[in-house]
Amino acid sequence: MFTFGKSRRPASALSGVVAAAIAAAVLPASAALAQPSVPARYAQQHLDWQQCEKDSPLECAAMTVPRDWHHADAGADITVEVSRHRASDPAKRRGVLMMAAGGPGGKGLMRPARLVKESPSVAAAYDVVGFDQRGVGRSTRAVCENEAEFADFLDGDFRDRSPAALRRVVDRSRKFVESCRTRSGDLLPYLNTDQTARDMDLFRSLLGERKISYYGPSYATMIGAYYATLFPQRVERAVLDSNIAFDGSWESFLKGQPMSFQRRFEKDFLPWLAQYDGVYHYGRTAAEAKAKWERRRGELGQRPVTVDGVVVGPNQLDSGAIQAMYNAGQGFRPLAAALAALDHWDVAKPEEKATVRQLFGGYADSSFFAQYFSVTCNDTPWTRDMNHWIRRSGEDTRERPLAGARELAFASVCAAWPTSPAPKVKVTGAGLPATLMLNSVHDPATYYEAAQRAHRALRGSRLVTVTGGGDHGQYLVGNACVDGIVDAYLLAGTVPAGDTSCAAGPLPVPEGARAAASAAK
Repeated sequence: MFTFGKSRRPASALSGVVAAAIAAAVLPASAALAQPSVPARYAQQHLDWQQCEKDSPLECAAMTVPRDWHHADAGADITVEVSRHRASDPAKRRGVLMMAAGGPGGKGLMRPARLVKESPSVAAAYDVVGFDQRGVGRSTRAVCENEAEFADFLDGDFRDRSPAALRRVVDRSRKFVESCRTRSGDLLPYLNTDQTARDMDLFRSLLGERKISYYGPSYATMIGAYYATLFPQRVERAVLDSNIAFDGSWESFLKGQPMSFQRRFEKDFLPWLAQYDGVYHYGRTAAEAKAKWERRRGELGQRPVTVDGVVVGPNQLDSGAIQAMYNAGQGFRPLAAALAALDHWDVAKPEEKATVRQLFGGYADSSFFAQYFSVTCNDTPWTRDMNHWIRRSGEDTRERPLAGARELAFASVCAAWPTSPAPKVKVTGAGLPATLMLNSVHDPATYYEAAQRAHRALRGSRLVTVTGGGDHGQYLVGNACVDGIVDAYLLAGTVPAGDTSCAAGPLPVPEGARAAASAAK
């Protein structure tokens, strides 16, 4: 969400005194006083750029950062791995476009490669840079449960509301927290959005840039908004794609997800599934498809399916469906094919069983959730009253079960999380240029109502609403309207006069339906 000048001055040329002077010069006085100083050992380090991987278009380097930016001399340093792709047309270069990953728990190091491939015009004008956030990927990582232990965390049926089942859920969540405490040590409190934003600003300075432009999807919208609030005059342009409600707490935002995932499932996926009953045989109406889904889920509770060592029970069915709701083009057809395969499991083909294993056994791994819970539990306070979560999760399990059934397991982790020292920054947009925000109306993860709240909180922002769809992530997914608005903004600084909209693309058509249509012709 930022842009910079064209200087390539080596970071090592800056002394700690000069770096501090620059910080004071580019920030409002009140903000400058609030920023911790950057010790010379960080401000003067040299990034040793090397090719990230064989055949990769990106260069990578290891950046050393303090464990705690507010007490830089306390505790061992950690590493943040960074990447870059230099502007393909130096004559047109206008600065740096920094990217971050969502999640929390996503890896951002290699993401610039896709952007420069999909948008050559942006790649010509910007050095596109990325990083693995502290806690994930090639950076210093958080460690909690191993894969076998985390499989136990997801085992069973989260809809079971018996006292024994509820106790098991809470105990497993507390076991997860204890594993994080034991295995991540004193790193855990410093895996939060505030620390990541300060890592970004060090990266900016080591690139020799006064300003940056920014693109971030999902959780990275919060990272970008947070960075822009701390360092508004270091931001030239910012694109926030599929927005977290950064106006409030993680708890209040995540309480809305059972509603939005259920909406996406019932309003988009089930009607689509029913439309292709001739292919998937799941019912001719959304109601019939939902009833069959519930029957299948109940049968898996009685008799789970095992494929390549992966047990597919009720929670795995839900988890696979949750992942499929993010993107219709990538998720609807595989989910429907996997459901159809479960209907004839005894005679299912190897490729059908492979789809089932991928869909229902490929949920995010334990390393993802080590970071996910670190950030969501650290950033903002959580209600620790378990009676509250028992009541709340019971309601969501009844009314919004797809994601609501797991609410107790997830909330119990944050309810038991160690108290975090993370400061809370109020996002206002003060001092920022116009920021571009994107969101679809049925996004299941970053739901539209939250995006509207974030839009109101970010003064001067423009919201591009993608109507008639529910995909998560709108830029460079084939929507020419969205891509045109974003590219015009990044390349020329053109912003819509006010909030605007783009129509979503069509939902996918199954291969079987195409074949039937061709035969009919």
